[in-house]
Amino acid sequence: MTRIQLILTLALPLTAAVAAAQTPRDMVRQAVQAELAASRNDHSHWLYFEFDRKPEKTVKQWVAEAHSVSIERVVERDGQPLPDFEQRQEMSAFINDPGAQNKKHKSNQHDDEQAAELLKILPDAFIWTVEGEGGRETLLHFRPDPQFRPPDLEARVFAAMEGEMAIDRQQHRIATLKGHLIHDVKIGFGFLGELKAGGTFNVERRELTPAVWEIVETHVHIQGHSLIFKTISENEDDVKSHFKQIDQGTSLEQAKQELLQLNPDPAKGATASIDGH
Repeated sequence: MTRIQLILTLALPLTAAVAAAQTPRDMVRQAVQAELAASRNDHSHWLYFEFDRKPEKTVKQWVAEAHSVSIERVVERDGQPLPDFEQRQEMSAFINDPGAQNKKHKSNQHDDEQAAELLKILPDAFIWTVEGEGGRETLLHFRPDPQFRPPDLEARVFAAMEGEMAIDRQQHRIATLKGHLIHDVKIGFGFLGELKAGGTFNVERRELTPAVWEIVETHVHIQGHSLIFKTISENEDDVKSHFKQIDQGTSLEQAKQELLQLNPDPAKGATASIDGH
């Protein structure tokens, strides 16, 4: 036996022992660290088709992640196709409105920061158990940990969920995360508002290129009411498809021209993409 063969023979049982010693919570913590690191290091920009449905507005649109902020070419709004000249007008108006661009940038930044904070509490907010394995993924079940103290309202809602998460074992990335609200969440002891038990969320992610993962589907259906606002419910179905990577330095004007080259309805014509959904 060569020295290399001897090292491998001795190392394999040790590797298996380390993997076996890893608790479900350790697996989740490792996945969270992998996601946070990827978010810091991933500078890729994408163009994709999006179907976003909310109670107050439904849109079908092409989206391009330009250098400064993303720009949309809305091709259909509330079931009505937009004429080509309106699509061009809306994009041009956005390009010529720094205030609108800054508002969108801040909103996106806030969403990213909130997502990161919720991601960080994943390991400790829940009790994790392994449900099984399939292909490259390990399926974990989670339920609220009674010892966890949520730091804010968003964390309170999140920590009142029970569900499942699938982790890619090779890259330690989160592939799916789905759950349901197992009890009502009261705001201000119920005087200010309440979110109803039974609400659900489902997030699907996919590896677009090696080590680059993106959310491709988001489904959130949580009902509630508030004395301050008419509703505090979240109801949205968002599906992204026909991804194509674009240059990081793409300007808004360049992104606009690239979007205008695409078929308004990708289901009716071929377009450059990494998937056919």
